[in-house]
Amino acid sequence: MYDIDLYDATASLISSLHSKGRVVICYFSTQFENWRPDASSFTSAVKGSALDGWAGENYVDIRSNVIRNIMAARLDLAVSKGCDGVEPDNVDGYTAKSGFPLTSADQISFNTFLASQAHARGLSIGLKNDLDQSVALQPYFDWALNEQCNEYGECSMLNNFISAGKAVFNAEYSGSAASVCPKMATSKFSALIKGLDLTASIKAQCCTYQSNGCAAVPYRCISSL
Repeated sequence: MYDIDLYDATASLISSLHSKGRVVICYFSTQFENWRPDASSFTSAVKGSALDGWAGENYVDIRSNVIRNIMAARLDLAVSKGCDGVEPDNVDGYTAKSGFPLTSADQISFNTFLASQAHARGLSIGLKNDLDQSVALQPYFDWALNEQCNEYGECSMLNNFISAGKAVFNAEYSGSAASVCPKMATSKFSALIKGLDLTASIKAQCCTYQSNGCAAVPYRCISSL
């Protein structure tokens, strides 16, 4: 599986990956990013607080039909480029100081909207982080993608995906193959250890996911890929 940016990736690149037998997941943020080609579609009324540490990004009012229409258009773009699935990011704005009085119920409504719209277009969809709502959202999402659950001791919050026969992919930005991979094997997660710059460089790969998790391969560590 390759997880690449929805806007930066071209249809020809995705086609090339398909020819090599790769599944292509397309990433997009559910928040405002001022450099994206659809930035002008975000009205001032739906733009909230800036994301701390991420220049040019703002939280949005996920209750708004303006935002939902933009997200639907992004899913249409994913289909037009040939993406197999999508990874919507920042789907836990209700936990932040977004500038809007967002509730847990608002987030559930928005996230299930994304899932239903993705499925209506024949796309798979992964739940990115949002661990506190993972049990409620698991029935609507096809797989999960997490960052740093091992570092923060939160991986058990995604066990419900594994129990349902759904893959969990994890990215860690600290630790080594020796310290991380055995834990990922126990969790039956497929994990990468990468640098925070998120380039294609991989420090280690742990545990290739199969239909029954990683049971067939207790764990596999490939260092310095």
